[in-house]
Order: sequence, then C-alpha cells, then structure tokens
Amino acid sequence: MAAKNSSVTEFNLAGLTDQPELQIPLFFLFLVFYLITVLGNLGLIILIGLNSHLHTPMYFFLFNLSVIDLSYSTTITPKMLMSFISKKNIILHAGCMTQLFFFCFFVISESFILSAMAYDRYVAICNPLVYTVTMSPQVCSLLLLGVYGMGFAGAVAHTGSIVSLTFCSDNLINHFMCDIFPLLELSCNSTYVNQVVVFIVVGIDIGIPIVTIFISYAFILSSILHIHSTEGRSKAFSTCSSHIIVVSLFFGSGAFMYLKPPSILPLDQGKVSSIFYTAVVPMLNPLIYSLRNKDVKIALRKTLSRKIFS
Repeated sequence: MAAKNSSVTEFNLAGLTDQPELQIPLFFLFLVFYLITVLGNLGLIILIGLNSHLHTPMYFFLFNLSVIDLSYSTTITPKMLMSFISKKNIILHAGCMTQLFFFCFFVISESFILSAMAYDRYVAICNPLVYTVTMSPQVCSLLLLGVYGMGFAGAVAHTGSIVSLTFCSDNLINHFMCDIFPLLELSCNSTYVNQVVVFIVVGIDIGIPIVTIFISYAFILSSILHIHSTEGRSKAFSTCSSHIIVVSLFFGSGAFMYLKPPSILPLDQGKVSSIFYTAVVPMLNPLIYSLRNKDVKIALRKTLSRKIFS
C-alpha cells in the first residue's frame, strides 16, 4: 500500500550497474557470496546449538551474530540478484518500506551485538575470576534485549522518517535496495529534517558501539601487556583478533556510507560501500570466526566424526 501523501505505489530498483556485459558475471558472483553466507552462518548456528561446550556467553553472542548476518543478507541479496537478470526490478512501496525497516533493524542490531561481544572479551580477559558471575545468563539475556531494542528503535526512526516523505512521479531508486539516501533523493519535499534524523540516529548507532569497543579493547590491551607468559599473550591476542577484523570491516564501511552528506558521497560510490556490509561482511564473519577459532574447529571435527561414525 502506498503512503497517503505519495503518488508512488511502486519503485524501480536501478541495481548495482547498468552495463549489460557485467550483469551475468555479477549475478553469479553475488549468488556465490550469498550461498557462502547462508551455509557459513547456518553452519555456525547449528554447530553452536549442537555442541554443549560452546554454550558460553561468547558463543551465545556469536550465535546471534550469525542469525543477524543471515537475516539481513536474506533481506537484501535475493532482490539484488533479481536486478541482474530482470529488465525492471519492481518493488511495491510497502515492500520497499518493509525491506528498509528490516535492513535497519538487523544492521543496527549487528553494531550493538559487536559491542556486547567486545564487553564479553573485556570481562573474560580483564576480570576472569568473576567472568561467570558478571556474564551470567540473565546479564547476557538483558544485553541481547538491549541489542534488539536498539535495533528496533533505530529501524522505527529511519523508516518513520522515510514514510513521512512525499514521492512524486520519479520512482527509480539509484541503488540495488531500498536505502535511506537514495529514497531521500526521490522526495518532492525538503529532506533537511530527515537528513538530520539520519545523522543523529546513525551517530548514536555507530558512536555508542564504537566507544564501547574502543574502551573495552583499551583495557584488554593494557591487560595483555601485563601478561608475562608469551603463550598467554598469544592466546589473548588470538581471542580478540577475529573480533577486531569484523569490527573494522563493518563499522568502516557503514561510517563511510552514512556519516557523510549525500552531496559529498555520490550514490554510485555509496553502492560499492553498501556491498561491504550487505554482502561481504555477512559472508566473511562465519569464515573469520571459524578459521581463526580453535574451539569452533574442534567442535566441527567432533560433529563431523559423530555423523561419520553414527
């Protein structure tokens, strides 16, 4: 259903590129990305669920990170794949707003779950003696409630801001998904207030997690430097390195896209930046956490051996 103040009932997604010779190669490339994302995240979800020794706070948050990655990749990628093989990639107004809502919900939730994971590592390395008390199931549940609560609040703010706009005759979204800035470009009325809302909400949703992560890792680094054992230092660095890689990729591409005015960042560059947090990061997360994680490797070997010899 179209908004009451809009004459547009559907949008046409322009896609990633308008060059015909690139459509099919890009279709297969992103199809492979999506299949790896689904298999990797689903595999990690199943692995954590089946192995009781992975039922710890760290893997509780990693489980939810995989659910989020799988969900928001599924919100975006299938429609993006359609743009490579269809002459017109139509999405209804209601469908566009729904995609925008769930995209915002999952992306914002990811930013906060990464900060919860950083806090978990801080407690594990800096206060190991009180770890089980500090990161009790009740605390983990409250942190997760906060993660999804912030995701919901941010999604409502962004979607509500876009729904209030009036869209006139031009319905071509210069993007492969219903994103905030491409939709603002199509508005008939002033978008100054909407842009202010975007910068405030994104500033909160990127700022709070980044500050939490930086403070956590400052304490972690301080603790690691006080560890006299080389093996102990190596183990502590190994525990955190996977998380640092994921955080850098996710927040780097997100900040580049949303914390610059649209006039400074052309939408074509914005589309390339969007690929990192919509397709690349969800695909890399399970690979990074599994290939660099000894516990996950052991759990995978045990699960496979049980299946083979059962």
